[in-house]
Amino acid sequence: MNASSPFESQEQPVEEVVIEEADGGDQPSRLAAVPAWLFSFGIHGLLVAAMAALVFTKKADPDELPPIKVIVIPEMQKEKEKEKPAIKPSELSITVPEISDIINPIEIVVVEKVESAQEADVPDDGNPGRSDAVASVEMGSTGAFMAIGASSQSSGIFSNRVGNGRKKISGAFASSTTRGSSILAALRWFKRHQSPNGMWDVDGYQVNCLEEGAKCEPGKNQNGNADIACTAYALMCFQGMGYTHTVHNTYRLTMEKGIDWLLSQQGADGLFGERNYEHAIATMAIVEAYAMSNDSRLRVPGQKAVDIILSRQAADPEAKDAAYAGLGWDYVAPKATRIDTSVTGWNVMALKSALGAGFNVGNGLEGSKRWLERTWKAANPEWKTLDPYTGVSVFPYTYDATTDKASNSGGGESKLACVGAICAVFLGHHAGDPMLNSLCNYIMEKNFPKSYPTNTYYLYYNTMAVFQAGDKYWKQWDKPVSDMLANSQRRDDNCFNGSWDYEGTGFHGHDTGRLLSTAYACLSQEVIWRYTQVIDTKVQ
Repeated sequence: MNASSPFESQEQPVEEVVIEEADGGDQPSRLAAVPAWLFSFGIHGLLVAAMAALVFTKKADPDELPPIKVIVIPEMQKEKEKEKPAIKPSELSITVPEISDIINPIEIVVVEKVESAQEADVPDDGNPGRSDAVASVEMGSTGAFMAIGASSQSSGIFSNRVGNGRKKISGAFASSTTRGSSILAALRWFKRHQSPNGMWDVDGYQVNCLEEGAKCEPGKNQNGNADIACTAYALMCFQGMGYTHTVHNTYRLTMEKGIDWLLSQQGADGLFGERNYEHAIATMAIVEAYAMSNDSRLRVPGQKAVDIILSRQAADPEAKDAAYAGLGWDYVAPKATRIDTSVTGWNVMALKSALGAGFNVGNGLEGSKRWLERTWKAANPEWKTLDPYTGVSVFPYTYDATTDKASNSGGGESKLACVGAICAVFLGHHAGDPMLNSLCNYIMEKNFPKSYPTNTYYLYYNTMAVFQAGDKYWKQWDKPVSDMLANSQRRDDNCFNGSWDYEGTGFHGHDTGRLLSTAYACLSQEVIWRYTQVIDTKVQ
């Protein structure tokens, strides 16, 4: 048997008993031996039967474990730890920068000796704005197109404000080495003068500044709505540098408070203020904030604001289809007999930003295109013979759609060629076509700023238009104008630092004060990043 099996008996087999009959033996003695033999046989038989019953009839207990042989393993000797070599102090000196006066460091990017205002805390990537709005963007459901950044590789209408798009633009178009530091100084000035509730207070902003020394002078809150416009202007200055209120950056809280205050001023119907001036400017700030941040809470307020713009657009008296009846805008109510060029310019820009942000702008831009064509032709009867490279054209202050007459304030020559030019860019005209080029020729001849103070309202529009018109104009304009602004910016070691004086700026409403002059000057410095330059091709 296999001795390793735990179920096998360890007893030896029973020996066979042989009983032999002895010859001639005594019969009685044999009989006497029989009981012992039988007793021995019976005992052994009982033992065998008992063992068989144990082996073959007992069921194994399922919970009973088989015997385990315990093996004692001798304790292993612990290996002696190797001695670690001593770590010698590194000779490399590492300097940890102190986080003191800024949350995120500001990086000044220099491309071919050109300073840009690219900050490290502005996102490098992203898709700010509608992706198809960089070029040939439809102006509404009609399928018409507008040229904003044709031939650009940017991913959205506002993408030149951040990341690689910003760096490329800086290298290609920023010939002034003072632009970046000038803009950053202006943003710091705006931050210091923001009210605790988030607004920029036209006649009380100076009390918010904690700088020692002389304080800035208060402005005038004209029509009671200048606070709305100036708060929106300030927000647009930060947006022009790529800042948003949702991503951690140096000015996130500044922007968040400003946007919250602006929203608090919007009526239930969507109107900001009373006039189409401040309403359009506030609408621009809100829709651009939405485009750059994707903050869903701005979607409804933004669309309501756009709807107000569309509802106040003057109707074309000659239109047969009411759905395509829009033209331009007056101060408040739609009025076909008086379409104001300056007011219309801001509403065209607001609708353009709204379209790029993905809002429904209806046929507002298509109607604006008809206003632009009719107004320009009414002010320039010789328009058919204008040479696009040498000709000069003008743009009027107002237009009467019922009589097809253009007129200027006070009877003199209007200097609003800048508004006509930038509207031409946003409404489908490219560099090289007669309207845009002849208006830019007027700007270069009549509105080129020689020194500061200058009309900062014209300055902003002129700088945008000249940049969009291309190299022919921009190369002459950029460095002298940008340097002029940087050199005239206040550098006092007090409340004024980073701002521009408003005295002598000489346009209607200039006494709104330092907030307004600083906003226009800062926005003028930022035009190369706000919108991509259009291509140099005639419109067919």
